[in-house]
Amino acid sequence: MERSVIIAGFGGQGVILAGKILAQAGMDHGLEVTWLPSYGPEMRGGTANCTVVLSDEPVGSPIVDDPSALIAMNLPSLDKFESTVAKGGTIVVNTSLIDRAVKRGDAQVASLQLNELAEKVGSMRAINMVALGAYVKATKILPLDTVKGAMARMLEKGGKEKFVTMNEQALEEGYNAV
Repeated sequence: MERSVIIAGFGGQGVILAGKILAQAGMDHGLEVTWLPSYGPEMRGGTANCTVVLSDEPVGSPIVDDPSALIAMNLPSLDKFESTVAKGGTIVVNTSLIDRAVKRGDAQVASLQLNELAEKVGSMRAINMVALGAYVKATKILPLDTVKGAMARMLEKGGKEKFVTMNEQALEEGYNAV
């Protein structure tokens, strides 16, 4: 089993952190993992994306031409990466910022108002965790508790333990919305 996801959006939406948490959760679950971030020098407000590969065998390359999933946090990300998703793949779409439907008929689509779901848990900054929760449910790639554990450890290590509870709620909100 090898699955890959591109998480893409504006800088400041937390796509790099979401990818890091997913990669850590994959390692915690005993999988082989690669994580490849990509962002412009402007970071906040510019474009950002990362690719995560999860596999039960060693991963040959972190570069993925046809990911099995896409999390599109904004319209430029959907426009850029939609066509690259493998046939039968999964696309999580943030309909708060994307005003068009997915053009592909051969992908599983989870269209969610991620911004509103993040606001529901108390902060727009939790949009990345809402999106990650939705991806986990849509793909069944990992147990949600494994992702929660990885997130909690990463935030605690970074001195941001006060955000753990809110981010757990955001993961659950996204997971339950699918």
